Amino acid sequence: MDHASYASPFSWRYGRAEMRRLFSERERRRLWRMVWLALAESQARSGLVSERELEDLRLHADEVDIDAALAIEREIGHDLMAEIRVFASQAPIGGGKVHLGATSMDVEDTVETYRLRVALGLIGERLATLLRSFSVAIVRYADLVCMGYTHLQPAEPTTIGYRFATYAQDLLIDDELLRAAYAQLTAKGIRGAVGTSASYDRLLRGTGRAPAEQERDVLAVFDLEARDVSTQTYPRKLDYLVLSALCGLGASLSKFATDLRILSSPGFGEVFEPFGEKQVGSSAMPFKRNPVMSERIGSLARLLPAYASVAWQNAANNLLERTLDDSANRRTILPEAMLCADEMLGLALHVVEGVRVDEQRIVENLRTYGPFAGSEAVLMEAAKAGGDRQELHEAIRESSLAAHDALARGGDNPLGQLLVDDTRITALLDPAEVRALLDPSRYVGDAPARARALAARIDDLPPFPKPRTLART
Repeated sequence: MDHASYASPFSWRYGRAEMRRLFSERERRRLWRMVWLALAESQARSGLVSERELEDLRLHADEVDIDAALAIEREIGHDLMAEIRVFASQAPIGGGKVHLGATSMDVEDTVETYRLRVALGLIGERLATLLRSFSVAIVRYADLVCMGYTHLQPAEPTTIGYRFATYAQDLLIDDELLRAAYAQLTAKGIRGAVGTSASYDRLLRGTGRAPAEQERDVLAVFDLEARDVSTQTYPRKLDYLVLSALCGLGASLSKFATDLRILSSPGFGEVFEPFGEKQVGSSAMPFKRNPVMSERIGSLARLLPAYASVAWQNAANNLLERTLDDSANRRTILPEAMLCADEMLGLALHVVEGVRVDEQRIVENLRTYGPFAGSEAVLMEAAKAGGDRQELHEAIRESSLAAHDALARGGDNPLGQLLVDDTRITALLDPAEVRALLDPSRYVGDAPARARALAARIDDLPPFPKPRTLART
């Protein structure tokens, strides 16, 4: 890593090393060579490449020399052609057969499709790990009653496990969409300059083999299939499909991270991300315990819609059989979107695995705001006991407003006592029943059962698909 020159943070700071290796220049060129080798192996079956030539190509397939290729590229202005020349020079016997009948995108798009599928497999595996961590937290806190909030104001009780289940449910939707994107990721195929296979049709005449057979041979090495038709490239809307799925994942993770930031603020003080023993929260304020991981998730999430927007423009403006105005930006948006999502998932996993729940503060918040939620139950029961619904509503409203005023002055919530002291209420209900109805722990409905059911769904998820690993030659 040359820290004296600009480098994208995704090249060293964010994302796993495994993902960075996948999108490295060396790996890209190694995979190019595997396409050329697979093509030569198929052409050997057609009698176009000898065994001696094929063995020579196998022998030198891993000898990627980026410096040599870059030197040639500076002269000819074509990165793939430069790599062909280096490979051919390294394999003096078989080098003359490298790229026979092919066009650049036969090679590049095969490699990019494969790398995107490998990357989605890594993303899917990490998402599955995060979902399992959520499942553990959901079950653990399924019955822990807390205040629910709408409009950022106290509303009715829910449970911590049920709230976690809402985040996990969003991620289950993302899992479905990522699986669908993976299934849709098909290769351009080995079809030449405009996708008609014209060059291969001429090359294979008299061999008894068709271009489609050669294509199946090559794509099988990469565990890929192609669609019925293609141009010089695979449909660029597939990039948009993949990045849109990642964009949705980012939204889910950002929602979780933002909620946690709110819940860890002093006004709530209920749920916190982990904070290391030697972690520094602020350079100026040593007492700070800032939710920096959640903030980083939110920050990175904002990049994903931008990447998806560029992919949309590529899909919309890749004209006729192909224009090159997508090439430069795809070198950035595809790997960085994957690394961005990978980093966010890793951060979220760390947060969920180490999440801290302050049960005492949750009880205090319930004691403060929970009785208001039970006022509806008091209204219903008193009406059922023969009271006038409108008169009861006014009585409860008056007591609720008085209770809010008391809280604003820093006192405890007096709603229970105010209602017990109101003869319009106690003429219909026993005071003990009124206090019981105001108990927020009795007002969460079937939330615990629904939370556990969602956790069970997570536990039954099948493994995320991934292509086979390509061993070095």
